[in-house]
Amino acid sequence: MSAFAPPVVHADGEAARALSNGREVIETEARALLQLADHLDESFAKAVDLLVSTKQRVIVSGMGKSGHVGRKVAATLASTGTPALFVHPAEAAHGDLGMITPGDTLIILSNSGSTPELRSVLRHAKLFGCPIIAVASQHASPLMQAANVRLLLPAVREACPVNIAPTTSTTLMLALGDALAVAAMRVRGLTRERLQLLHPGGAIGDRLQPIDRLMHMGGSLPLVDQDTSMADVVIEMTRKSYGIAGVMNDGELVGVITDGDLRRHSQHLFSCRASDVMTPDPKLVPEGALCEDVLAVLQEHRITALFVCAHDAPRRPVGLVHIHDFARLRND
Repeated sequence: MSAFAPPVVHADGEAARALSNGREVIETEARALLQLADHLDESFAKAVDLLVSTKQRVIVSGMGKSGHVGRKVAATLASTGTPALFVHPAEAAHGDLGMITPGDTLIILSNSGSTPELRSVLRHAKLFGCPIIAVASQHASPLMQAANVRLLLPAVREACPVNIAPTTSTTLMLALGDALAVAAMRVRGLTRERLQLLHPGGAIGDRLQPIDRLMHMGGSLPLVDQDTSMADVVIEMTRKSYGIAGVMNDGELVGVITDGDLRRHSQHLFSCRASDVMTPDPKLVPEGALCEDVLAVLQEHRITALFVCAHDAPRRPVGLVHIHDFARLRND
């Protein structure tokens, strides 16, 4: 008998029930998120102010599923300009309390607000005078009573059919953590340049790289004079293989010729000069522009290549980028 079982084929009724169950969970959590948005009050603003004014770090803690969410909240805070780390409450009582120091602010997550493992963290925070932001659904719980700022989650049913497994409640915690991180980021005025320093790797880091990293320069640029014959233009475009040529006049880019322009003038192409065929006033980007912004220009205008021009001479081309170049980002 094969070690690999064949895939299970659901009857139409079973598939329909699975889809219905999945949609019900997502719709339940979506409704709860809207309740959370309406539920926010001045306590949220106080929490953001605490985060921004923290002298040291933000310590996030939580047990069980709340702890898993807490790790993500800490990571999101750190990646958006708020230094943060996660402390596991069970490990805290065995030495990790040393990670909490004067000047820190704590965010503690617990749906019930009564998680016993949090007691040592709460005592330690009080000892050092660290303000506590509590996230829980029970206002009278020990956690909420010990907190300086209380973020009360709305009373919602878990998406679990027996209302036990943390589902809706952890989704609310995750969204609230994102809201705190982004709100603090906006108060700090964090720029994309600063974000690039925090995200040097991965897809985000790639998007925030300057286009100078990708662009072709020097002798690889397909440039022709406006009086160049189209026969020579085609030779230059074929040799450089970018599907584009920049048309120059007195050291400035006055137009571009693309493969589309060649097709549109095919009937009389070789009786023309570059200035007859070119598209004037092409889309250009300045050197130093972020890859994300350049890609947006290419996609918005449905073009495959464009020239990068000097800051001090906005019509003098210093580089060229093709849409295929963006595939090289993850390989460089």
